[in-house]
Amino acid sequence: MTQPTLGLRQNGVQFSLLVLINAFVGGMVGLERAILPELAEQEFGLAAKTAILSFIAVFGLTKALSNYYAGAFANQIGRKNLLLIGWIVGAPVPLMLMFAPSWGWVIAANVLLGINQGLAWSSTVVMKIDLVGEKQRGLAMGFNESAGYMAVGLVAFLTGWLASEYGLRPVPFYLGIGFVVAGFFLTLLFVKDTAGHVQAETKSSTQPMLTNIFRETTFKHPNLGSITQAGLINNLNDGMIWGIFPLLLASKGFSIQEIATLVAIYPAVWGLGQLFTGAAADKLPKKQILFWGMLGQAIAIAGFPLASTFASMTLLSVILGLGTAAVYPTFLAAIADNTHPQQRASSIGIFRLWRDLGYVFGAILTGILADTISMEVAIYTIAGLTLFSSIFIKLRMKPN
Repeated sequence: MTQPTLGLRQNGVQFSLLVLINAFVGGMVGLERAILPELAEQEFGLAAKTAILSFIAVFGLTKALSNYYAGAFANQIGRKNLLLIGWIVGAPVPLMLMFAPSWGWVIAANVLLGINQGLAWSSTVVMKIDLVGEKQRGLAMGFNESAGYMAVGLVAFLTGWLASEYGLRPVPFYLGIGFVVAGFFLTLLFVKDTAGHVQAETKSSTQPMLTNIFRETTFKHPNLGSITQAGLINNLNDGMIWGIFPLLLASKGFSIQEIATLVAIYPAVWGLGQLFTGAAADKLPKKQILFWGMLGQAIAIAGFPLASTFASMTLLSVILGLGTAAVYPTFLAAIADNTHPQQRASSIGIFRLWRDLGYVFGAILTGILADTISMEVAIYTIAGLTLFSSIFIKLRMKPN
């Protein structure tokens, strides 16, 4: 049997296919990004921010747990099989959102969406890292995350536009049916598992094995622990942006089409920017990229309550997108740098467990603060936590 070769060029067809599939995975999240908070208020009469943000908390929890199990079982049942299972679980989501008779159905749809995202996105992440080898991890993650989050932004814009033209339901969610069908059949017919590439890299790896993958990825290892806390804070602030930003914009008098545009700018810049920041992570110190990226996020978030014009909100959304673009592919490339190939999937799964629990903490914290004090206080609190995360990286993480 011919031994698989590592490298982006050598595995270009499979790599490109996985990039396309991850765009469909990201599109599933984009279905909700611009219009679900409006749906909660207009069709289900939810006024409390905590109740509205419940869908994000549920999504984050199920995605986080699915990330963990995706990493734990990737070697046992295969990356491709995990990806297929992810699409099967996600299949009912657009239909449930279209026809949900109560908010409970929306929550149930987000349970399935969280599992879909955890299994499908984790699988594409690990498979791309498997294919490219050590020297191009940042570039690989840049392509992967760029495709996913550009799709989030584009679909958020499209659903917002469709909602303004045809109403909040059912038309905007038709896109999701196409994503599920295309993602499942492309995976089934054309994706190949990457177990052979892992074995090929294992033979040349000098990275020591971790003695306790969960503990060291979570906090004990200075680099892995620093990356993990930053990932959690990153998604904590993303959860706040997802749930509160549309409501903040509405309170400032922006139209639903303006809100959809502003909501789409951040993930679109985040997605497009990763084409450049991923490659930069292969050449520049990852510690510095993570520090400046988290600091940029903190500054942008703190500016949102003060901004009042479309232009100022656009500028802050671009800064936030650039900061997130800097850290997102760097997180995953840095985790891979600090783990043995045979432990890579597990360590990435643990990192993504904590990272996506940030959605839960962000939604709960933001909702409580917004309901008991104000949206502005909630936003400033999240900005402060993001600033703390950047300082933590600066002080604890070792150059890598």
